[in-house]
Amino acid sequence: MARKLLRYCSESHKGGETLDYTLRIPLRQHVGSPCKPVVNEGDTVKKGQLIAAPEKLGANIHSSASGRVKAITEEYIEIEPDKEQPEGFVPIKETDSIIEAIKEAGIVGMGGAGFPTHIKMDVDLQGGVVIANGVECEPLLEHNVRQMEKEPEKVYRGIKYAMEATNASRAYIAIKAKNKKAIEAMKSVIDDPRIEVKEMPDIYPMGEERALIRDILGQLLKPDQLPKEARAVVSNVETLARICEAVEEKKPVISKNVTVVGRLKSGRKAHVFFDVPIGTPVSELINMAGGIEGEYGEIIMGGPFTGKAVDLDCVVTKTTGGIIVTDPLPKEKKKAGLLVCGCGANEARLREIAQKMGACVAGVERCKQVVDARGTIKCENPGNCPGQAEKILKLKKSGAEVLIVGTCSDCTNTVMGVAPKLKMPVYHHTDHALRTVGHHLVRKLKK
Repeated sequence: MARKLLRYCSESHKGGETLDYTLRIPLRQHVGSPCKPVVNEGDTVKKGQLIAAPEKLGANIHSSASGRVKAITEEYIEIEPDKEQPEGFVPIKETDSIIEAIKEAGIVGMGGAGFPTHIKMDVDLQGGVVIANGVECEPLLEHNVRQMEKEPEKVYRGIKYAMEATNASRAYIAIKAKNKKAIEAMKSVIDDPRIEVKEMPDIYPMGEERALIRDILGQLLKPDQLPKEARAVVSNVETLARICEAVEEKKPVISKNVTVVGRLKSGRKAHVFFDVPIGTPVSELINMAGGIEGEYGEIIMGGPFTGKAVDLDCVVTKTTGGIIVTDPLPKEKKKAGLLVCGCGANEARLREIAQKMGACVAGVERCKQVVDARGTIKCENPGNCPGQAEKILKLKKSGAEVLIVGTCSDCTNTVMGVAPKLKMPVYHHTDHALRTVGHHLVRKLKK
């Protein structure tokens, strides 16, 4: 059931000709308030047509297919697509401004944050720096790396547009050192001495923007500071590619690149899908990747560290990065202590994991570097942990017999220096996702 609107990189599938499922396009796919529909039920719409616009903070939403508006609710616009879809799309309005093109196209942070890009880029860096985030720090996800391998020119041109829009004098492309093909692909298109590739370590959360600024620029921002205070803008590589499309092709954001991986009949190898129509049901995309094999545990939308468990009828949005079908979670009847990290799972997610494992929660502690900032929790120094012995001892005293942790690579490393000595088994909240594909678990770091 592959469709013409779907351009994807998968060794075991070929493209099709039709779109035969209903699209449900959420009115909130961004940081900010839901958009207001500008179409009515029963209207005929074209692919790329504006269907909802923000009244406050937000980003334009366009139809990802030609068809008929079937229903409008407070949460989404449902579109019944025409079976045969056009190759083209309704272009955004003409403008000489990069920022206006970004705004018209409805571009948001497509690495998962969803902050409206026209607001992020509307800053004078006064000769500062653009950092293209191609780290893809979440394990199992591959679509950012694959895009750099296959479309380096588009990403590169997007970087140059971002530099022009923000008055930046330099740019760095951050890529994990292990992704050699992506590194070589990006280096092959660079013809500007102001732009260079920076190779990053394979640890989590290396792609977090404050971690990138710290490791590339040598400046550690406070948890409540924004990158602009380091005269920097950090943007995901898919976001930059969409900027290129908006400026050069007048193309709105109507699709998303997604990795589908896990407990699939086609095997445990990742499938990278390019240009998945916004509003596509998760169930459809999983079927295109081969379908679910047997009993599964969770369907995670996003990466193993920061993703959330969703149902099969959930849909692809501008911020969807991964769809992971996991093995069933292990059963654990002992009392569990939860350790919350500012870089990984929050308390609600750890409690959800504990409940699905059958564990009773005996106590909850925060990593010693967690602080409250801008309505959420942040790490004081992402990925650099001073030790967790005090927190683990508190959980032990609260009656915890096992640990369920949502910690980054280095935090987990320090946990593993203490917990085994206290005879406390450790479960990381990513375990069931990583075990599904035989990926090494987050535990003691190798020297």
